[in-house]
Amino acid sequence: MNLNRVDLNLLVYLDALLRERNVTQAANQLNLSQPAMSNGLRRLRELFDDPLLVRTSDGMTPTERALELEPIVREVLTNIDRAVQPRSAFEPEKAKRVFRIMASDYAESTLLPAVLGKLRNQAPDLTLDIMTPSDVSFLDVERGKVDMVINRFDSMPQSFHQIPLWNDSFSCLLSPENPLLEDFTLENYLKANHIWVSKTGMGVGVGVDPDDVQRLGWVDSALARLGKKRQIRVFTRHYQAAMTLAEQNDLVVTLPTRATLLKRDNPRVVLREPPLEIPPLELKMAWSPLLQHNPANKWLRKLIADTARELDGQAPLP
Repeated sequence: MNLNRVDLNLLVYLDALLRERNVTQAANQLNLSQPAMSNGLRRLRELFDDPLLVRTSDGMTPTERALELEPIVREVLTNIDRAVQPRSAFEPEKAKRVFRIMASDYAESTLLPAVLGKLRNQAPDLTLDIMTPSDVSFLDVERGKVDMVINRFDSMPQSFHQIPLWNDSFSCLLSPENPLLEDFTLENYLKANHIWVSKTGMGVGVGVDPDDVQRLGWVDSALARLGKKRQIRVFTRHYQAAMTLAEQNDLVVTLPTRATLLKRDNPRVVLREPPLEIPPLELKMAWSPLLQHNPANKWLRKLIADTARELDGQAPLP
C-alpha cells in the first residue's frame, strides 16, 4: 500500500464505525453529516479492498478483516494522539533519571556542589553523571548523548545553544614559604617557576607546546601583550592538582579566583592578586538543539543557571 494514499482521517472514521457499528451514530460522534460518513466508508472499502461493515439482520456487522484492523487502528490513533499532545510538565520531585553533564574540574568544584545541594532538596531521585572534557566530543553533544556541557570555550558549533554563567577574575596561589612573596612584582613573577593548568572546550587533549602562546590561554596571552613570557615548569589539566602543587615553596599557579578561594583556609598556601591585568574568563553552559525544548533539560538548565547567578550575586532568571 502506498502511504501517500492514506488519509489519517479515514482511520478516525473507521474507529468510530467499528465502535458504533452504525453509520449515522458514527457520524454524530464525529460531528459529521451522514453522507460524509457514508463517503468515508466507501473510501475505506477501496483502501482496504474489503467491505469492512456488512448490513445483516443484526445491523452493520464487521467483516473478519475489520475485526483484525480494529485493535491496530485504535493503537495507531492512540499513539498519534499521544504524540501531538503537549508534553507534560517535568516533575522533579517524582523524576528518576540520570543527567549526563560534561564539566571541567573548575566548574565541578566551584559550581556543581551548590547545584547538588539544590537537587537533593528538589529532585532527590535524580542522578548526575559528571564527565570530563576528554570524555566528550562536540558530536556527542550535538547528538544529545550529553545533556549539557559547562566549561570555557574558545569556539563552539553555531547550532549549539549556550548561555554565560559567570565571569571570573584571576588570582595567584603559592606557598607562604615562597621567596616570591617578599617582593611580588611582575619582574619577580616572571622569574618564578609556574604551574600551567587549563582544559578549554572538550575532546581528547594533546601535548602542550610552551612556545605556542595563543594556545596557552589567558595568563600567557596577557603576558604576551606586554612582550613578556613566564617560566612554566609543570603542565596539568586539573585545577585540584595545580592547587596542591602550589604548596611547594618554589612554584606559583595563577588560576580563576573562584578556584583559589577553595583553598583560602589552607595554611599551606596564600592568595595574591596577579602583578598584571588578566582579562576575566567566561564560564558557559551549552547544549544540543535536540534538547532545547526537552522539559527535564529545561528544568535542570534553569536550576544550574539560577545557582550560578546566586553564587555570582545576581538575581535568578525569570
